[in-house]
Amino acid sequence: MLLLTPVLVAIVCILMVWIFKNADGSSDRKKGEPRAEAHPWVDKDLKDSTDVHQEEAEADEWQESEDEVEHIPFSHNRYPEKEMVKRSQEFYELLNKRRSVRFISNEQVPMEVIDNVIKAAGTAPSGAHTEPWTFVVVKDPDVKHKIREIIEEEEEINYLKRMGPRWVTDLKKFRTNWIKEYLDTAPVLILIFKQVHGFAANGKKKIHYYNEISVSIACGILVAALQNAGLVTVTTTPLNCGPRLRVLLNRPTNEKLLMLLPVGYPSKDATVPNLARKTLDQIMVTV
Repeated sequence: MLLLTPVLVAIVCILMVWIFKNADGSSDRKKGEPRAEAHPWVDKDLKDSTDVHQEEAEADEWQESEDEVEHIPFSHNRYPEKEMVKRSQEFYELLNKRRSVRFISNEQVPMEVIDNVIKAAGTAPSGAHTEPWTFVVVKDPDVKHKIREIIEEEEEINYLKRMGPRWVTDLKKFRTNWIKEYLDTAPVLILIFKQVHGFAANGKKKIHYYNEISVSIACGILVAALQNAGLVTVTTTPLNCGPRLRVLLNRPTNEKLLMLLPVGYPSKDATVPNLARKTLDQIMVTV
């Protein structure tokens, strides 16, 4: 029996290692609940400590709360009910014509328009008014082509390996693949970066609360502003391209690429899929 003791000890050790190795995956899961499914469409670069709490970091690295901000009277335009209905209907009809367009002309667009739509995006609400967004406008043909090379290189891998057959199948009806010609032809590319944190005037880090939600709202306003100006775009999320594009555009490490919008006029032969949007009763519930 004594000769078996080392063997038993080894077996117990192996079992303990196996138990501890699997503890993290099972402790947070309820009994009978299946394992979380992998999501290849989530950009690994965006998986960062976006919700970092001040107490979890070195206290002297972070800026203390600022003094109270002065409040001023709110200016508001209230419309008669008929005018409200009319304006809301017209706005809906304008945005209902918006489509994701992948065939974009190389015709130049007025930069004043680009300035205005980005200013409109900058009116978005943000956590504690931190405004955690950076809009990088690219017009230089060489830089646009370098962006295309980076994206197409990664997108080919995405389509062939990362995305999986289900996602690739779902995209077939849109006739899209890893070739992104519009990144060269569109006169303007707008790359929207979320700032994981900011910096105060004294150089200390400044927490950006709900930065991804805030920047996503800004992106929505930007898309609406482009439609209002008579321009087209397609929302793109270049998976696994963020770090390389950040370096190419000389952006700091606290910024993460969230979205890229090619912007311009539609080409003369532009087509879009014949799709229908969900009806109101399919997207709204009144309680």
